[in-house]
Amino acid sequence: MHYIDEQKIHELLTAAAASSVEDAGRILAKARTLTRLTLAETATLLSVRNPQTINDIYQTASFVKDAIYGRRVVMFAPMYITSFCSNRCVYCAFTADNNITRRHLSIDDIRRETVGLLNSGHKRILVVAGEEPSGVDFYIEAIKAIYGVRAGNNAVKRININCAPVAVDDFLKLKAAGIGTFQIFQETYHEQTYRQVHPAGTSKHDPDNRLDAVDRAFAAGIDDIGVGVLYGLYDWRFDTLAMLMHVEAMEQRHGVGPHTISVPRLEPAAGIDFFEKTPYKVSDEDFKRIVAVLRLSVPYTGIILSTREEPAMRDAVINLGVSQISAASCTTPGGYTDADGDAVAGQFKTSDHRSLNEMVSVLIGHNNIPSFCAACYRKERTGAAFMALAKPGAIKTMCNVNALITLKEYLEDFASPEVRRTGYELIRRYQNDLPPEEQRILEKMFTAIDAGARDQYV
Repeated sequence: MHYIDEQKIHELLTAAAASSVEDAGRILAKARTLTRLTLAETATLLSVRNPQTINDIYQTASFVKDAIYGRRVVMFAPMYITSFCSNRCVYCAFTADNNITRRHLSIDDIRRETVGLLNSGHKRILVVAGEEPSGVDFYIEAIKAIYGVRAGNNAVKRININCAPVAVDDFLKLKAAGIGTFQIFQETYHEQTYRQVHPAGTSKHDPDNRLDAVDRAFAAGIDDIGVGVLYGLYDWRFDTLAMLMHVEAMEQRHGVGPHTISVPRLEPAAGIDFFEKTPYKVSDEDFKRIVAVLRLSVPYTGIILSTREEPAMRDAVINLGVSQISAASCTTPGGYTDADGDAVAGQFKTSDHRSLNEMVSVLIGHNNIPSFCAACYRKERTGAAFMALAKPGAIKTMCNVNALITLKEYLEDFASPEVRRTGYELIRRYQNDLPPEEQRILEKMFTAIDAGARDQYV
């Protein structure tokens, strides 16, 4: 764990406990300038207890999110392609010694799952796989199969992948196959806890291998990296600061930090009793603080929220800094199209079971723009190129235009009549607020969509 200075993190948290309300106010004023926070400043915001200051943190996070990304929220769905795994993670249903029914999807199964997701309106997919011997060749076959599927006028625009760490040569193969973001979670950055909860397995028992996988991905030219912590394995303040310490190391070594940070919270898993025993459960209020403080600490980094969370919590934290959400998710291989899928265990319990159409409706009702965009990936606005636009807030106009384009595509092909009505009302409001040139671009794109074109972007 050579990037992580545990003693320094504890010292930062000890010092932050003595911070004043005035200290927090100065930090929030700095955050409103869209300036990255230091670890010490972040520790202060993680530690304050004053209710009004916490409310100020939430308001500032909402302001910063809107300033960087606008009101768009990117939608995606995970596709689990295998639940076989050779690791022994004590909190995960897929752990190798758990007696559950498992499934490894065939390429035909993967194509069927893709058709099911496309027919619901999804265009962005996160491929997720347990760590098993089939390795990178199976991932590449799956990616090619997904990209090759067409459902009417629609196809998958972007595939991200959450998989086992691999060698540089294998990362080169994944890049050539057309992946977007390579996502890898350290789970916990506290070394003793990491080794306790990952006692054995092919590679996950080694915490350095996961940290080094980020460097290997960069070495292969993959510059969109997603990191994350599984909150509930160790103290949430420590893990948040440690993850940001890792972000600083990425920036120093590679000139760019992560494209996204995910904030999964530990949930019950079939056949596993870890959730009931952990002393580090994260409360709802603390979880909201995590999301808001991350948005302030790294204002230009995407924050991803999964369906682990209850609907009310998801709706609340979207406005505190979340920029990407999964919707209508299934954590079971084959679960989107297999009528007998209930016999196969999912990786963890999901709590938000609303359909994609319902989630689109909720976002519209909160004045957010549901987005299925992958324009930055297509235009090679990734890594440092993306951050050069995101850090000053210049990406917002592109994001809003592309989000409105993809929302119109969704409304035309998939939305219920009521969602179509409210969606077009939202489009008109945002379109009228755009500069004349952007309005003309939208009109041109909308005319093409009305004529049957899809996958329009700028």
